[in-house]
Amino acid sequence: MEFEVSYHLDNEQQFWDELDDIVAAQCQSHGHIDDALRSYFAFVANYKGDYLHTEYDIARCSLKLLESVLFSAHQDYVRRQIIYSLLEEDSPDTLHLIVALLLFDGRDNEVTFEMMNEAGIFPRLAELIYERKDDNAGLHRMLLELLYEMSRIQRLRIQDLIQIEDDFIQYLFRVIEGLSDDVNDPYHYPIIRVLLILNEQYMVSAHDPGPDQAPTIKVTNKVIKTLSTHGTAFKTFGENIILLLNRESETSLQLLILKLLYLLFTTPSTYEYFYTNDLRVLVDVMIRNLLDLPLSARPLRHTYLRVLYPLLAHTQLKHPPHYKKDELLRLLTMMTASGGVMEHHFGAVDETTKRLVGRCVCVPWLKIGEHPEPTGEEGNAKAGTRKLLDVEIPGGMASSLSVVEVTTQKERPGVITGSRQRDEDQGNPDLEAGVMTTTQEKSPFEAEGEA
Repeated sequence: MEFEVSYHLDNEQQFWDELDDIVAAQCQSHGHIDDALRSYFAFVANYKGDYLHTEYDIARCSLKLLESVLFSAHQDYVRRQIIYSLLEEDSPDTLHLIVALLLFDGRDNEVTFEMMNEAGIFPRLAELIYERKDDNAGLHRMLLELLYEMSRIQRLRIQDLIQIEDDFIQYLFRVIEGLSDDVNDPYHYPIIRVLLILNEQYMVSAHDPGPDQAPTIKVTNKVIKTLSTHGTAFKTFGENIILLLNRESETSLQLLILKLLYLLFTTPSTYEYFYTNDLRVLVDVMIRNLLDLPLSARPLRHTYLRVLYPLLAHTQLKHPPHYKKDELLRLLTMMTASGGVMEHHFGAVDETTKRLVGRCVCVPWLKIGEHPEPTGEEGNAKAGTRKLLDVEIPGGMASSLSVVEVTTQKERPGVITGSRQRDEDQGNPDLEAGVMTTTQEKSPFEAEGEA
């Protein structure tokens, strides 16, 4: 984009004042809008090195346009012009601003991300992430965020998804390995989220194909393929997704992690991708989360149970010493209890929970009967769970059903999963929408006299 007007600025305030004048232009035609946008991009790119030193400055610059009369009066046209600019622009400084505009606008208006998908922006973003990785760290991170945000609210076009090369996926894994072990590193989270959303897109394509996907088109899940063939070289990724599941409160991100874990634990070549100690940490996280989820989070609880079965049945955890066997059995039996504190904690037992718990207790090393018979409420729960062992679950059918259910489980971005413990700590059990508890209750483990 050529810089058409000459400016002489003495200080930063003059820069912001001039930018206000540019975005305040009254445009009566598409030609006038194009001129104003060219002036905006050229002016900002020309002075970026002088006055835009932080991500905050880039965001402020973007909001100047997004909150202007120029944008509000011609939103659809301006969005399309910015999207087309992303397809053609090569200057890192201008690209940084274009990407910021699309990211901030799309977060408030999903129509922007939908327009990007229709215009075939996804391959361009992947290209920029891979080929322009050395241009600017802030631009690279924002490209990752934009690809993630536009991909998580919609199904990507199949013709775009099949353009992803193995080299691109392996590059993302290598970046994670090359960074520090600190999950708070500013690059860790955006790259991990891109890999998680790509895995989900592959799953959707395979198990819930859209109307535009011909039956003959089969898309290889290149995230799983990479971990199947090079998993030993990319262990840091596995460690980090367990850490993220441990701390993540956004439901959609928990689901993304669980979907990847499900595939890893149901794909023979990745059964033992994780270190054994990391699997034990994962068991602890899953026990805690299954106990902590509010009554309203039943679909998420089902997804945890769908992941728990292959985790226990297929990974190194099946070998002695069996980690947390008693705690797992106690949790599973409590989840099928009727009446009393157990039902108050988990709610009325639905048929899906019964079926999923029944599958988990069929794991050979979890078989009930090797311990003294309990009495009272836990005894009733365990007796009910034992009955589930008599329910025959055809292996192929169960697997097929679960992968579809896991694939299609969705939640709107930004929805936070309720937490019984967090609500108790904050002294407000009704803080999270949909949490039905009205008193501060103890963990069922504590109710039994155990911490």
